[in-house]
Amino acid sequence: MSIKFYNTLSRKLEIFKPIEKKTVKIYSCGPTVYNYAHIGNFRSYIFNDLLRRFLLYEGYKVIQVMNITDVDDKTITGANQQKIPLKEYTDQYTKAFFEDMETLGIEKVEYYPKATDHIDDMIELIRKLEKKGYIYVSEGSVYFKISEFKDYGKLSNIDPKGMKDGVRIDADEYTKDNAKDFVLWKKAKEGEPSWETEYGKGRPGWHIECSAMSFKFLGETFDIHTGGVDLVFPHHENEIAQSEAANEKPFVRYWIHCAHLIVDGEKMSKSKGNYYTLRDLVKKGYSPLAIRYLLLSTHYRKQVNFTSEGLQAAQSAVNRIQNFYINVKEQKTENIVDHKFNQVLKKHTTAFNTALEDDLNISEALGHFFELMTDANKFMTDKKLTESDKRSLLEAIISFNTILNILDTREQDKLPAHLQELIEKREKARKSKDYKLSDELRDRLKEENIILEDTTEGVKWKVLK
Repeated sequence: MSIKFYNTLSRKLEIFKPIEKKTVKIYSCGPTVYNYAHIGNFRSYIFNDLLRRFLLYEGYKVIQVMNITDVDDKTITGANQQKIPLKEYTDQYTKAFFEDMETLGIEKVEYYPKATDHIDDMIELIRKLEKKGYIYVSEGSVYFKISEFKDYGKLSNIDPKGMKDGVRIDADEYTKDNAKDFVLWKKAKEGEPSWETEYGKGRPGWHIECSAMSFKFLGETFDIHTGGVDLVFPHHENEIAQSEAANEKPFVRYWIHCAHLIVDGEKMSKSKGNYYTLRDLVKKGYSPLAIRYLLLSTHYRKQVNFTSEGLQAAQSAVNRIQNFYINVKEQKTENIVDHKFNQVLKKHTTAFNTALEDDLNISEALGHFFELMTDANKFMTDKKLTESDKRSLLEAIISFNTILNILDTREQDKLPAHLQELIEKREKARKSKDYKLSDELRDRLKEENIILEDTTEGVKWKVLK
């Protein structure tokens, strides 16, 4: 079956065919480093991670770029409020961003270019646009004249025909669906960082950054551009305009956007008290794996409703998968001739893959994973799992996890001495029927993320991450 993605540009599912046969080039809009990233941001970054991991799983080489916006209205305002240099201000949040990405198990991409390191590339792009008649200067700033680009609005379905000439905007971000000439280079203002160029002393607008850096690392036309749906207009629409105007060729073949995240059914905002960073949630005691699972498990084009109940359900799902993996590893196999499990495993593995090939249908893929777990548990209970079956099942679980990254596959054969001692004390209390002490010790171990399971073969323990 062919891989299909929903292309925002064509508004339909399309069979995915990269420009190069086995290499996929992706540009993903990254953070503006003016604060700690919130969970809505990580909804998008987890989606990027799922897409990347799936393509690698399918055998593609992936070359991915995620920009770091370290100069814009927000970063400048923040640095001025703290009365520190822009670089010092943005470096602290860039560092935090990478720490948070690691916490959530998001794989590093090949390139993380910073906007301030690519001013020359942006100026080169403005030069190309000037030669082709797409820019004008007003009050010392350089603007892109969208009336000259006939395809403006093709991504966002906005009609610019009613726009009056000269209607322009200096803000880096604007949400009103009304086409305006957008700024490419901003004239220097008092208290703002600036660069001396042939277009005067100033700084780049937000939109020019992504086009210039994508050309630098991926070429003038590449396979996939990702981001949240909030970036379709104006940011991605403006990227298309300036890129295709400059190069006279298609900019991106597949535009893939993920839906918003809401919290408890409402838009996330600080005024409502439902605004969370990843660090806020970890401090509250939520597991990063549960957070990752919750952000991952809804199809990327569907809105995620982030709730405490959802986090608890996500934790239960992660625990179930972790426990299943451990139980399979510890399962005693049977010396029988039974080929039925291979058929079951093949059915669920094929279904898992097919779901992801259909526009990254992660919800359906996870459903097939849980069906596999149910069927495998029946084989283990009935003592019909051979050594070969066990190896194949473990390989499938680990293979699935290269995409999901929600499973701790590290060996759990040793615990710190004080925890091992607590387990032994609790086992003695249980055997002597001192149930009060037994329960107290179980609770103490649970506080240390150690879960006990009493079996006919003795007590077993698991570490919850």
